[in-house]
Amino acid sequence: MDLNEIVVFAKVVETRSFTAAAQQLGLPKSTVSRKVSQLEERLAARLIQRTTRKLSLTEIGQAYYERCQRIVSDIALAEQLVTDMQSTPRGLLRVTAPVDLGGFRLGELTSRFLCAHPDLHVHLDLTDRVVDLVDEGYDLALRFGPLGESSLIARRMYAMTMRLYASEKYLSRKSVPREPDDLADHDVLAFLPNTRLSTWVLNGPGGASTELTPSARLSSNNLLAIRQAVAGGGGIAFLPDFVLGDHVADGRLVPVLPEWHSSAVELFVVYPSVRNLSPKVRVFIDYLFEHLKLGDAP
Repeated sequence: MDLNEIVVFAKVVETRSFTAAAQQLGLPKSTVSRKVSQLEERLAARLIQRTTRKLSLTEIGQAYYERCQRIVSDIALAEQLVTDMQSTPRGLLRVTAPVDLGGFRLGELTSRFLCAHPDLHVHLDLTDRVVDLVDEGYDLALRFGPLGESSLIARRMYAMTMRLYASEKYLSRKSVPREPDDLADHDVLAFLPNTRLSTWVLNGPGGASTELTPSARLSSNNLLAIRQAVAGGGGIAFLPDFVLGDHVADGRLVPVLPEWHSSAVELFVVYPSVRNLSPKVRVFIDYLFEHLKLGDAP
């Protein structure tokens, strides 16, 4: 089946003229005539009676046109829908992000985004699993680096650091660490979503650097649980900036070894293709770059 033949046939019937159909379709008259002839040959039926003065539909041609008219109308509506969706953000946006980033920042942020875009719906899947965006039908992901090899587009959003924190309650009953090696004598609370984070890399004054693999009294794959444990006096933890909230300002968390910190932890927005990027994905990415404040902008 050649839809072009059907569209041309319907336009000829609509205008009652090969010449007018050719003009409206932007095709040579000979092409229009050939398309109709090819359609009749394929169907093995005469659809249009041609004379030097006018054309008319055969009985078969009339029945065929009535069905084709609906098809052509549906195609036009489908193309208009694509045009509308490409000009106005609408539809369902499927986003995946790490559990802790989503829990601390993305809920409120996405709510405000939806208020600004009433024709959009968002499904926010919070998981520490690396989702296959293409196979599982997601529009974009937020991921902490380093990223593996991939054909996906990755744009660096922020670089942030992790630092050591404890509570006054804990430090009042333990000696305050003066050097990273002193952490061996302290209760460590470790965020361990994977084995890669079991080693702490600390960068200090004058380019100094050290690696520690502390024995954790409490480990968890959830940053909120670790932050609560630190605030409750459970020990010292290595926490990223974005989970702190007002806990440092109001004294619930106290910096430990403040001159020591992690290397940059980078956050990326990842999506399948930069070509024909839909408005819903584009506006959400722009919104994230403007409003998701975690660390140093790129």
